[in-house]
Amino acid sequence: MIALEGGNYDGLFLLIILIMFGPPILLSIIGFSVRKTNKQASLVLFILAGLYLIIGLGICGGMFV
Repeated sequence: MIALEGGNYDGLFLLIILIMFGPPILLSIIGFSVRKTNKQASLVLFILAGLYLIIGLGICGGMFV
């Protein structure tokens, strides 16, 4: 039987990295831009970014193991 091997998985790896780190970076940038006008909203955005990063690294990082 011929073993079926995959090809180049660089795109999939990049997609998973983007899912792990993309939204937290975006939420942090928005949080820094909103911080001048509304400190409470920026705090919520920073908390969401941290929470998303922890969950993303746990779930997506578990797929790499």
